[in-house]
Amino acid sequence: MNLSAWVRHVPIAVAALALGLGGCGKKKDDNTIVVGHFASMTGPQATFGISTDNAIKLAIKERNAKGGVKGKQIVLKTIDDASKNTEAATAVTRLINDHGAVAVLGEVASGRSLAGAPIAQNAKIPMISPSSTDPSVTDVGDYIFRVCFLDDFQGWVGAKFARENLKAEKAAILYDQAEPYSSGLADYFGKAFEAMGGKVAARLSFNAANLEISSQLQTIKGAEPQIIYLPGYYNSVAPIIRKAREAGITAPFIGGDGWDSAELAKNAGDAINGNFFSNHYAPEEPRPEVKNFVEKYKAEFGATPDGLAALGYDAALVLFDAMDRAKSLSGPDLRDAIAATKNFTGVTGTFSIDDKRNAQKSAVVIEYKGGQQTMATRIEKK
Repeated sequence: MNLSAWVRHVPIAVAALALGLGGCGKKKDDNTIVVGHFASMTGPQATFGISTDNAIKLAIKERNAKGGVKGKQIVLKTIDDASKNTEAATAVTRLINDHGAVAVLGEVASGRSLAGAPIAQNAKIPMISPSSTDPSVTDVGDYIFRVCFLDDFQGWVGAKFARENLKAEKAAILYDQAEPYSSGLADYFGKAFEAMGGKVAARLSFNAANLEISSQLQTIKGAEPQIIYLPGYYNSVAPIIRKAREAGITAPFIGGDGWDSAELAKNAGDAINGNFFSNHYAPEEPRPEVKNFVEKYKAEFGATPDGLAALGYDAALVLFDAMDRAKSLSGPDLRDAIAATKNFTGVTGTFSIDDKRNAQKSAVVIEYKGGQQTMATRIEKK
């Protein structure tokens, strides 16, 4: 989710300010442990933040019922970044300085994680992103982790599924030029698809702020691809797929985990059927970790948890596991414990944190049938 110049420099400036104001933070309650979460609770990707926050709350509720961590109850502080990269650095600063968070969870979108990560890194507070898949996120520093797979793998998964399962030889790519997540996935998919013997017949961009894409769709239609790779967020994917079908394009679309929202099928209507996207888990998987999580989430929130919820839950559990093993809850000790996470079994599978602070794991491919998500296949790490 590519790194623009402002992402490189603005957070660093804010980080310096944050460290300068470190002495102004709230006095901690010695009987509680504060965990921070920055998320898109409002704005275009609000379902991502809400799902993740719900799952983190569920994980904390369960852990507190078992006595918390080191005899202390866990308190969650969530700050809304309104789906804006520019708000993410401020949110992380507030979580650390105003609320005394010992660790930060977030964000879903890679652009917002890239904005917030330098703040946590400079403050030496561990940050775990549940679902930011851009490889550059954990490159920010040794206090930055994630529990999701990376976009180079996710792009490869889409290409492998297109070539081997759908037998596609010719593809088109349509990506959001304003989103690092989308442009990065487009690059990874294109390289993998061609390395597997396929041909990218058309590569076109759009901007979610202005979805006038009739010319792009006509170009794609003329290229006659057998599949169209559309990495983007659900709020722009739905109208694009509708417009494509109205334009007479019948080839299936393949997307990434940014598709995972109930709003996608709701807004795309029947046009969503017969399309695919890579994701972190499928709610119907028979593994006990999945079944138990889905049942508890449904009972608590009245909805089936999406992949963002599953990753939020796993991120919280990884943090609690590290807290149990850490010598103390100081930033360096907690960082070392998270880095030592091996063979952790969560809702999204069994994984270890590697030396680059990334989770090594498999992916699922989801198909839409009758407006509903169904698991098509699981693809293991290459």
